[in-house]
Amino acid sequence: MTTQTQREQQISTSVLVIGTGGSGLRAAIELAELGVDVVAVGKRPKHDAHTSLAAGGINAALGTMDEEDSWQQHAADTIKESYFLADPRTVEVVARGAARGIEDLERYGMNFAREDDGRISQRFFGAHTFRRTAFAGDYTGLEIQRTLIRRSEQLKISILDSVYITRLLVTDGQIFGAYGFDLNTGQRYLIHADAVILAAGGHNRIWRRTSSRRDENTGDSFRLAVEAGARLRDPELVQFHPSGIIEPENAAGTLISEAARGEGGILRNGLGERFMQRYDPERMELSTRDRVALAAYTEIAEGRGTAKGGVWLDVSHLPREIIMQRLPRVYQTMLEVQMLDITREPIEIAPTAHYSMGGVWVDPLDHSTEVRGLYAIGEASSGLHGANRLGGNSLIELLVFGRIVGQAAAAYSAGLNVQPRSATALAQARADIDELLAADGPENVRSLQRDIRNLMTEHAGVVRDEQGILLGLEKLGSVEERITRVGIHPDIAGYQDLAHAFDLKSAALAARATLEAALERRETRGCHNRSDYPEQDPALEVNLVWSPQNGVVREPIAPVPAEIAELIAAQEISTAGKLVE
Repeated sequence: MTTQTQREQQISTSVLVIGTGGSGLRAAIELAELGVDVVAVGKRPKHDAHTSLAAGGINAALGTMDEEDSWQQHAADTIKESYFLADPRTVEVVARGAARGIEDLERYGMNFAREDDGRISQRFFGAHTFRRTAFAGDYTGLEIQRTLIRRSEQLKISILDSVYITRLLVTDGQIFGAYGFDLNTGQRYLIHADAVILAAGGHNRIWRRTSSRRDENTGDSFRLAVEAGARLRDPELVQFHPSGIIEPENAAGTLISEAARGEGGILRNGLGERFMQRYDPERMELSTRDRVALAAYTEIAEGRGTAKGGVWLDVSHLPREIIMQRLPRVYQTMLEVQMLDITREPIEIAPTAHYSMGGVWVDPLDHSTEVRGLYAIGEASSGLHGANRLGGNSLIELLVFGRIVGQAAAAYSAGLNVQPRSATALAQARADIDELLAADGPENVRSLQRDIRNLMTEHAGVVRDEQGILLGLEKLGSVEERITRVGIHPDIAGYQDLAHAFDLKSAALAARATLEAALERRETRGCHNRSDYPEQDPALEVNLVWSPQNGVVREPIAPVPAEIAELIAAQEISTAGKLVE
């Protein structure tokens, strides 16, 4: 392994950004505009980051369609939809800063959909009091990603694609950089940095069906932060999207846009029954995301699903021109992956893990962690979404906190008298890779990843109970023991097998945090359904904070400001005729 250690590229920068999706790029842009030296690294090509998959839209109380909208009402809707687990201070920062986030995108050249008079169009997303979701067709995330890439190229920001970060470098509770390797060549990277911004996504890939693609959102942010000394908040709060496809296996979980239900799609079980009648007879298919997911899950679990363990989503009764005009991506996707013509045949779907609403514990105002110089943003962080995410909030969160965290990291770097280093920490980072490359055990990394996905799907899916969670923890203990006996085999195609081994470690840690927190939350609230505790428990209106050392501890939530609380109490949101998300 000495040859590998010798091929070590050393880089020094003021701030390192890990992750090149929307949040990472926005933070890097802020730093570059401030004149601060920044390097961004990603394990995926920046053009193919997860942000590009976001379809729906981005929220801001611009008032272009409904003048009476306000940041206060946006905050009220967000807190109410979070089942009161969102941090009101974080919510206020995002709601207040949202208009500035849209202005930034316009400044970078983003093409928003507009009204005839030039105003930015805004549409309803479910659980919003007013129309406040700006958009670009049904590819808003992709357009945001392209816009941020274009701006980062103008600023000549150094972006390293295909670099996998294996460990954050920390000494005495203070960050001093990160260590990793190139996925194609195996070349090591030692990156010294005053501050590190963690923007490497969530953990929903640890379920069998997920809207994340292979090798993304495997819990990397969670493991890197926890091993550095940070903690996780609310890892059990995971949003399940009602409509992910079932096959082929390499595309399982690919989302069928909720626009399919919004345009009049009908849900039927394996017996042909329109089952939403049982769960929400008023709104039917236009019900909330968590309620539709729970309904589909229940039909499948009680034996009324399809032969392959799903339900049917049918749009074939709609006029063909409506489908081609309003659902072109759905039509194209199903034709490509299944040779299925949705104008003629129904789509077989099942609930799919979609979004990590919990994440790394961060300060509500500047997203700093408990490790000095380490920040977390986007789906890696926590605090905004609570037990249910308000549709359209995730994209605006990237813009608002990308800017704020960029400024905070710049100020932190400027205030340092000296950057500490540690030969011991660096030796540990090198040893992590050396030991895995030398590993020649009988266990297969991909097989163990599949075992984690299976146990999480079975015991921590849409509906959970005590017995199932405990069984999941027992199975996870067995997987963790087997991880010590893996074999790693880099090949002519590169070092993906080594990356998969680190992904596996991340998945195991994220799974343990999720299961232990799910066990502690003995109630049903938002996305978290406990069949043995079907009611909300006022005593559990708290955040659950997890670490390997202390397990799960309860943390009180800051009070909601009076002006926001009054709006929450006064407002009854009409859902007539609109898709609730």
